[in-house]
Amino acid sequence: MVKLGPDVYFGGDAYSGSVPIGNFTGFSMMHESGTGGAPKYGVVSQMPVLDNIPNPLANLNDTRAAPDITSVGYFKASLGSGIQVELSSTSRAGFYQYTFPSDNVSNIVVDVSHVLPSYRGQGLSQNYLGGNITTSDSHYEGYGDYNNGWNRAPDWRIYFCGYFDTPASVKTFVGQNENGSTLVDYSTVPSAASTARLGAVFSFNSTTIMSRVGISFISTSQACSNVNSQIPAGTTLSTLTTNAMQIWNEEVLSKVATTETSLNNLQLLYSSIYFMHLLPSNRTGENPLWNSTEPYYDDTFTTWDLFRCTFALLHIFQPTMYEEYIRSLIDIFRFEGYMPDARSSNFNGATQGGSNSDNVLADAYVKGVRGAVNWTAGYEAMVKDAEVTPPNNNDPRDLSSSTKEGRGGLPNWISLGYVTPTYGRSVTRAIEYSVNDFSLYQVAVGLGMEADANKYIARSRNWRNHWNPNATSLNFTGFVVPRTIAGFVPQDPLSCGGCYWGDAYYEALPWEYSMNAHHDINTLIALSGGPTTFVSRLETIFKPGINTSGRSAAFNNTIFNPGNEPSFATPYLYNYVGRQDRTVKQSRNIAKTYYAPTPGGLPGNSDAGAMESWLLWNMLGLYPVIGQPIFLIGSPWFANTTIALGGGKTLSMTTVGGSDSSYYVQSLQVNGMTWNQSWVSWNDIFANGGAMNFVLGPEAANWTTGPPPPSPASEFTQTTNPTAIIDPKVTMDPGLAAKEAKFKRRDIALGVLGFAILAITGAAGAVWFWRGSKRGLVDSEKVDQEEAKKKSGNNLRGNVEADSQWWRKRLDLSVFSSRWTANREGEGKTRPESAGDSIKDGTMNTRQMEMPKSGIKEVGVNVLEITPESVGLDS
Repeated sequence: MVKLGPDVYFGGDAYSGSVPIGNFTGFSMMHESGTGGAPKYGVVSQMPVLDNIPNPLANLNDTRAAPDITSVGYFKASLGSGIQVELSSTSRAGFYQYTFPSDNVSNIVVDVSHVLPSYRGQGLSQNYLGGNITTSDSHYEGYGDYNNGWNRAPDWRIYFCGYFDTPASVKTFVGQNENGSTLVDYSTVPSAASTARLGAVFSFNSTTIMSRVGISFISTSQACSNVNSQIPAGTTLSTLTTNAMQIWNEEVLSKVATTETSLNNLQLLYSSIYFMHLLPSNRTGENPLWNSTEPYYDDTFTTWDLFRCTFALLHIFQPTMYEEYIRSLIDIFRFEGYMPDARSSNFNGATQGGSNSDNVLADAYVKGVRGAVNWTAGYEAMVKDAEVTPPNNNDPRDLSSSTKEGRGGLPNWISLGYVTPTYGRSVTRAIEYSVNDFSLYQVAVGLGMEADANKYIARSRNWRNHWNPNATSLNFTGFVVPRTIAGFVPQDPLSCGGCYWGDAYYEALPWEYSMNAHHDINTLIALSGGPTTFVSRLETIFKPGINTSGRSAAFNNTIFNPGNEPSFATPYLYNYVGRQDRTVKQSRNIAKTYYAPTPGGLPGNSDAGAMESWLLWNMLGLYPVIGQPIFLIGSPWFANTTIALGGGKTLSMTTVGGSDSSYYVQSLQVNGMTWNQSWVSWNDIFANGGAMNFVLGPEAANWTTGPPPPSPASEFTQTTNPTAIIDPKVTMDPGLAAKEAKFKRRDIALGVLGFAILAITGAAGAVWFWRGSKRGLVDSEKVDQEEAKKKSGNNLRGNVEADSQWWRKRLDLSVFSSRWTANREGEGKTRPESAGDSIKDGTMNTRQMEMPKSGIKEVGVNVLEITPESVGLDS
């Protein structure tokens, strides 16, 4: 629960608090590591300051005199003022050790209103709402109330309890309001309570000061109990650091043992294991919302990223924690009505695509997780996701339906079997809803619910309803595209528009989403033109130099984007068509090219360990197929690897003949048996342990002569004629198709006239929308599905935090793209971000990553029926 660390201001969003540039503003107890979207937490802070402090609200900050020093359980910052700050922590408490320069007054400011802000301009910045503090000469306690952040959470409260090892003179302070720097009171009064900013200044006659702080979501007394039980008075920094190292080694890092000697590879291996274990947070016993004997986990950022391969790895490394997490998901459903796709500060949200906790539950079920899990309630939670539309939470990022939980596009999905552009992220949702329904099928089969199983296996095939067999790109035919009731919408498979909340595709191209029906992959291969053509498609996805409008400039301009999770499994799909050698080639190249044990050594935002878990699977030579007890075989990096599975069981993996230039599998034995399949099952190697012994070589070998991996949702073979699956007579949306043709016929003169018309009608449209929304006539659920797709490329520029929220409510604007240039020092990539995950700073990467210099962004909105193409504008 405690993730103690620095908070730094540099002019942009510091998602996890710390960045290598900028000024320190505090050292706070709570953070989320490896996230994007908008910052969360940065609360319960201390800030060391020298000499007299006339106003503790007046932007106290300090520079960095030297690079931070970090290791497991330890952090050290050298401030420009000469102060040194050293930190360590336990699960519920933190430890500060300060060394001040001599001949100065040593102050520590406890600012209850301290919080990580956001400068994105999307109304996602956290807010301090009020609190209280009570002090003595060596102690303080109280609470703070906050809201918002990337998941748009309502009010939540954290209690704190702090101790100093040295007595101090104390003054409390209260501001004029919740975010200003004007003081109303700054005196020796020992306590303060207000909805305005407040805190305390502790002044010491000492150069070395230690502080112990506990936190709790329950009460100040529980916060005091947490710190006194976990960091008793007299505990030293070295003791805490040693204990932290021991816990991490025993409970986490020792899960994988290897004889590897390459420092680079060892750093990649163990730092990846470390980072993928930082979230979610185990808050059992700290749930303020309901009483339950079940475990409680929070800070899942986000299941949309993590279900693909992270939870499957946690199942192996942390089987007890994994089962607890499953139980926590079900308990959240029992008390709140839906399982989360993401969750933070005890609040569900955000949901980018499907209800992907369904996939997590199904993956656990088919791999035999039973224990204390109530699978009757678990399946009930899955059915709720599949059948009940959540109420619209009116998120300005997408006003069409709920972004909080569940499946907002269910009305279309249930009645039509596809999702129209009436709903944001329509194609993304359709693909993920198909996978979600397959997950329900898997659990229904296990529970003996035949009718449900038949229902959901049929629904899991509905991704096909978005497959336009006449959509073409790069000499290939057939891609998933948006569709209305009237037909398919024209779509360039190399473009996803803004790839944002209101667009048809979130975070990935149509090319990428067209490869994601892994449960029904035989059908996908057939629709793609058969096995040979499928291989050619995959080769094209990894071919450099393809024009994807700059979104993959950082990745040699390939369609494949290693910085985004929708493509995670794509390098392994060769296994389904007898080319395991190409799986090894492509996945190894990605891992070696885009991952390194350096500060910039990830291809995108960590996404709470999602990126690291992908790398770990690559290093181990396996990849999970979620919702199936299946693992695709790659090529291990190390000569000897042993994975501890719990209960004394292990999986041992050996390679002979491997090197950086010799990594193709020549032969494989599984548990002493010659193996000719490109996949293994859970029971083969994990259920009771096992052994995999590889022979590797520099050239590809055709060793996978056995059956391909299963395709459980498919009624078709890989060689079925596509016309037998989908009617080749494609119906196009006549309104959109006719409009597109009409504008193509316009000459330059009419194009210029169009610009003038756009300006006039845009203004008129704004008034029309304003009046319509004022009368309550705009209802996104009732908007004609054909007209809902028609977008404008107009750009609104400026600071749109507070003002834009008002105008969005007035105009009922449907935001469909937002781009932010996030500049990160030394990495050379530019990334538009999303609020809520993962169009994060790790999304749609292009070159020139530096830190953001302003809050300017671009927002595309619906304006009448004019498209960017219709007036010759770039989209």
